[in-house]
Amino acid sequence: MIGVCVLGATGSIGDSTLDVIARHADKYRVVALTANTQVNKMLQLCQKFKPSFAVMASATAAEELQSQLRVLALDCEVLSGDEGLAYVAAHAEVAYVMAAIVGAAGLSPTLAAARAGKRILLANKEALVMSGKLFMDEIHNSGAELLPIDSEHNAIFQSMPVDFSLGLTAAGVRRVLLTASGGPFRTKTLAQLESVTPEQAVAHPNWVMGRKISVDSASMMNKGLELIEACWLFDAKPEQVQVVVHPESMIHSMVEYIDGSVISQMGNPDMRIPIAHAMAWPQRMTSGDQGMNIFEVAQLNFERPDEVKFPCLRLAREAIEAGGTAPAVLNAANEVAVDAFLEHGLPFLEIPKVIEHTLEQSTVLEADSLDIIFSEDQCARVLAQRYIQQVS
Repeated sequence: MIGVCVLGATGSIGDSTLDVIARHADKYRVVALTANTQVNKMLQLCQKFKPSFAVMASATAAEELQSQLRVLALDCEVLSGDEGLAYVAAHAEVAYVMAAIVGAAGLSPTLAAARAGKRILLANKEALVMSGKLFMDEIHNSGAELLPIDSEHNAIFQSMPVDFSLGLTAAGVRRVLLTASGGPFRTKTLAQLESVTPEQAVAHPNWVMGRKISVDSASMMNKGLELIEACWLFDAKPEQVQVVVHPESMIHSMVEYIDGSVISQMGNPDMRIPIAHAMAWPQRMTSGDQGMNIFEVAQLNFERPDEVKFPCLRLAREAIEAGGTAPAVLNAANEVAVDAFLEHGLPFLEIPKVIEHTLEQSTVLEADSLDIIFSEDQCARVLAQRYIQQVS
């Protein structure tokens, strides 16, 4: 039995991961589950999967969960905070870690899993966006396995030659074609974007996702973060990654080779597919998806991204080109801006302005330690918040 820790068990990726695990209960055992504040949902998951450990973000939530577990006589140790997350991510009984905590909060436990040499199923973009070189160094030094869960990066992984770690050029790869749905506002004009609401932004046309990542998709910052992540995952230069808007979300990404061949991975927009792929790799196993009806797809469309309407893409590319702490600053400013938008405290079109202002006011430092990364992250949040207060 392979022991699994699910970081972010109550989110949409957590749901999909546990669905796959339940379908293969003879192969996988849930050792640890973690959540932010959803005590009731975590209690239900503990009843169903009977993990050895459960971790809540706060001590208060952990105490509440522990109390309810005692009533049910469930033997589960409840921990809390960053220490609890790092403990279960590196635990000896855990072989695979699903890293699905949204935002900067997922960085520390994912790094702990890397240092412990686990197979990391990476759904948390911020781990690589914030600490790309540091994170990849930990992976290489410990012998950990890193398998991408984002449907786009998983598609790239499946379409790459086995020796891509030698370098894309040496492996015969010309470029990566990173697909994007375009989000709910793909066809709207700039004038129309001035009045969009959080409720409209979280209504993604193809995927079921959390509120934050849904807004990122609407602004195309999600694709900007994925561009940064792709550079680290596949040792690619920014100019080797081309974003392609593909509204149907059936081709999840493509790899173009130097001989002109383009290899893609297709499938329904169902996150259980990349999760099952990464869990079973290098074998295959069922995911729960019933398969794609190629006749219903009918046609596939591709468009160039509009970086005037969606400047977050440009900002992300500029951040990875600047290197160092710039991507961490980009991510922090975006998190603050998205939170403000979701609370109706910032217009949608102000999100990239907050990010650009914060990047302009920040000094790029070498991102060679967590202390520096987290310090710049906090400074960026302060700068972003001040700017929001000025414009609101």
